[in-house]
Amino acid sequence: MIDWTQIRTVLLDMDGTLLDLHYDNHFWMEYLPRAYARDRGIAEEDARAHLEKEFDAVRGSLPWYCLEHWSQVLTMDIPLLKRELKHMIRMRPYALDFLRWLHASDLDVLLVTNAHPETLSIKMGEVDITNWIDRVVVSHDLQAPKEHHQFWDRLQALHPFDPSSTLLIDDTETVLDAARAYGIRHLLTLLQPDSSRQKRIDTRFPGIHHFDEIMPAALS
Repeated sequence: MIDWTQIRTVLLDMDGTLLDLHYDNHFWMEYLPRAYARDRGIAEEDARAHLEKEFDAVRGSLPWYCLEHWSQVLTMDIPLLKRELKHMIRMRPYALDFLRWLHASDLDVLLVTNAHPETLSIKMGEVDITNWIDRVVVSHDLQAPKEHHQFWDRLQALHPFDPSSTLLIDDTETVLDAARAYGIRHLLTLLQPDSSRQKRIDTRFPGIHHFDEIMPAALS
């Protein structure tokens, strides 16, 4: 699926790509609504409905990923709540093997994430993968999410790369759409970002289940 002789730069998403998305989905869809309902003294279904409206208002924008935004809007300590579930943070199968292989190669490897810096800190406190990455780029530092063209322009200025020889692996198709529009040639998604959910079968981009599918056979 991947002709590695054509790749010079590898851009890797974090949540749902290297890390299991179950932690994030459980937090935002289950844990936070319960905490919000308890804090407000309302029914959980009412809390869930209110949160969905708040989420929909900013989905895909930088505030959607911003813990400071949600702490302010919901008047709750979101980083504290996220730390209460940090034991659920885990890597996806073969992700560490894949990172080690990339690190041993001559490829330029970047972690490009929409995760808030505090979220990144919490996760790297549990599964620190930064030793296997050449550079970590957080969309908050570039003041644009990966869904927007500005992110890719600013990433190019910060860390120049040739889109024609760049591979992006990401579980979010709107991000892959933006990368394709920017000219990134090699695009790959994950078929099961959340281990607690069924594999996706309707992706618009080539997908893999686990990274062993694209590693050299002798190493997978």
